[in-house]
Amino acid sequence: MRTSVVVPVYNEEGNLPELLRRLSAVMDATGEPYELVFIDDGSRDGSLAILERAAAERPDRVRVLELARNFGQHQAILAAFESVTGDAVVTLDADLQNPPEEIPKLLAKIREGYDVVGGVRQNRQDAFARRLASAIVNRVTVAITRMRITDFGCMLRAYSRDVVEEINRCDESSTFIPALAQSFARRPTEIPVVHAPRRHGESAYSLYRLVRLNFDLMTGFSLVPLQVFGLFGMAVAAGGIGFALFLFVRRLVHGAEAEGVFTLFAILFTLVGIAMAGLGLVGEYVGRIYQQVRGRPRFRVRRVYGLGAEGSGSRLATHGSRRDA
Repeated sequence: MRTSVVVPVYNEEGNLPELLRRLSAVMDATGEPYELVFIDDGSRDGSLAILERAAAERPDRVRVLELARNFGQHQAILAAFESVTGDAVVTLDADLQNPPEEIPKLLAKIREGYDVVGGVRQNRQDAFARRLASAIVNRVTVAITRMRITDFGCMLRAYSRDVVEEINRCDESSTFIPALAQSFARRPTEIPVVHAPRRHGESAYSLYRLVRLNFDLMTGFSLVPLQVFGLFGMAVAAGGIGFALFLFVRRLVHGAEAEGVFTLFAILFTLVGIAMAGLGLVGEYVGRIYQQVRGRPRFRVRRVYGLGAEGSGSRLATHGSRRDA
């Protein structure tokens, strides 16, 4: 079984030397053919130079895709998916928080016939606030999307060739790869994986980017948020009608009451806030449609180094677009 290991990289020069050494050792030990596909997602440090040297030293194993700018982790992985040749494809972060030594455990499950194998991080080494936020997001996302994924944030995953080809056929401007793969999986599974503390650099995901990513996840794979707001709106409308009838009867019985003005203002502000939240949610879906119909490229590969650079490099460098690729 040929394996492709896909690693998106953004400002990871402190982790790359050790990652390259450990990842190569793990894959060499399998005794099976493999390729390592690194995607430099617009790094501003020395990451690309390190990857270029790795591709020059092992042109039979290492391929490096240099993206024109920072497109984001999931778009970088999609760029690699278009060029992978493996029967199994493994995605791995470059920060070494998911050790490369865990890869054989995922490949063993692929050999058993599973088409998507997800990692579930054990004893997470992140800050408490990040773990708490992740736990809340995981539970809310499962409730909304109905997808049986325990750890949405773990990128240590393995996919069969069939699932990767299905992902490549999609024409979405933005997506969440683990959830997209899960929707195509016929026999998915999950396994526990080790989680290590970050040694160098900082996470590329700020709180804002995490929120945006989870908005993409929820609005890209479910209409439940819109349906919930629709039901909530009907309930509020019914409550408003009931309250209006109550005020009408009270006015007939007690006459005009100036004290009720502030109550009405409080109710008005509450309803306006709910309406604005609902409008923002609708705007999120409309914004996704707008991004889709513009037809802009999801990514653009500037240059390819190492394995496959002569054969497919010119095609990738030229096209890198969801409409042209």
